[in-house]
This record gives sequence, structure tokens and C-alpha cells, in this order.
Amino acid sequence: MKSLKFSLSLLLITTISNAQNYPSGKSILDKVDNNMSSKSRVVTAKMEIAGSRATRTMVEKTYSEGDHKAYTEYLAPAREKGTKMLKLENQLWIYSPSTDRTIQISGHMLRQSVMGSDMSYEDLMNDTPLLHRYKADVTGEESIDSRTCWIVTLTAIIADITYYRQKMWVDKEHYVPLKIEMFAKSGKLLKRTTLSNIQKVQGRWFPMSFTYKDMLKDGVGTKISILDIQLDSAIPANYFNLGNLN
Repeated sequence: MKSLKFSLSLLLITTISNAQNYPSGKSILDKVDNNMSSKSRVVTAKMEIAGSRATRTMVEKTYSEGDHKAYTEYLAPAREKGTKMLKLENQLWIYSPSTDRTIQISGHMLRQSVMGSDMSYEDLMNDTPLLHRYKADVTGEESIDSRTCWIVTLTAIIADITYYRQKMWVDKEHYVPLKIEMFAKSGKLLKRTTLSNIQKVQGRWFPMSFTYKDMLKDGVGTKISILDIQLDSAIPANYFNLGNLN
């Protein structure tokens, strides 16, 4: 019995000691922000949506400033070409050329899929810094594709939030997330994002490929591949105007 107690005490001391050697969750997320955040961003990307019978491919171009302004126009295919979205703070509008109408996406509509993808409109709106919404704790270490990562567990500190908890695997060398899992308050896994093809862009590390998977849906998920990216470039103010939608 004494030996068992000694072993348990040693295990507890070792666990506490290892945890004390972990960096703070805030320090890791600050480094992630240094890589992934920018004053402005112009991105051309290809989105591949895997369906039950075929894969749909779309090309979009997005102009964004910080986490409060974003304008997206779909360039291809012909069926979606000319569709536009505008985000201003916590408001979102979408223009459809087939109906020549602009509608505001709000309330329960924000939970709907974007263009049939695994992302919802709510996902597009959740761009505010994580530390404004979550408490971050480093809870372990793990390797993904031979890259050693910190495991950062995020727990919501505000009530009105899409994902109560997130689990993030952050590359120890590049400080870029390689995998993110998003959970409901019940603990149910809702979404999983994997990030890959990490490249140096204007002096910072950035993932050029993302795969979003809605864990409540069948299929392999939605893949986004960045074709071109420009950081911290000037964007004309008229891009973030409702009049630019039609």
C-alpha cells in the first residue's frame, strides 16, 4: 500500500512538473496571431466541396481588413460567378446575380452552409481574436505528420458563442495550428479543421491549405487552397460598401 501511494504521489509530482514546464496558452496564441493575423489581406482561393456524387470547385477572391471588414466575390464557375458577400462588424449581406437581390444573413440563417460547403455563415463571422472569447490552457504535446505540437485547450469566457470549447494543435517551431477541433458545451465534436502546406509569406508562416469537416455531416469535407495571398496591402474603402454588392 505504501508503495502504491508513493507511485501515485510520484506520478502526480511528475505531471505537475511537466505542466509547469509548458508555456502559457496566451503566449502561444500571441505567436499564432503574429503569423496568421494582419492589418489587411487579399486572398484568391479555390474551394472544393465534396458531394455524394461529385466535387464542386469554386474560385473566390476576398478582401479583408482586420477582423471586422471582409468582401468576397466568386469568380468561377459560371453558375456562382458574380455572387458577393460583405461583412461589416457583426453584420453579413450576400448578393445573388441570378435573382439580382441582396439579402442580410442574420439569426438562424447564420447556421446555414456557405455555398453548400462544410462551413456555416457563423464560421465566417468568428474572426475576433481567440483570447477575446476563450481562456487558453496548454494541456499536452503531440505530433502531427512528424511535427511536434503544443495542445492548447480553449474554453469559452463569453455566453453567446458558436463553439464552447476548442482544441488546437500548434506547431512548436512555426506557431501555426495544424489541427483544430470545435465542440458544443455538451462535449459533442461539431467541426474539425486541418491546416497544411505551411509556407513563408512576407516573413511569416502561413497555411496554404485548409480542410473543414462538419462532423455532423457525411463526406470528406471542404478543402480550400490559397492560390495567391497579399498581406498588409492597401484596399480601397469602396470595397466595404453595400453599394459594391450590385
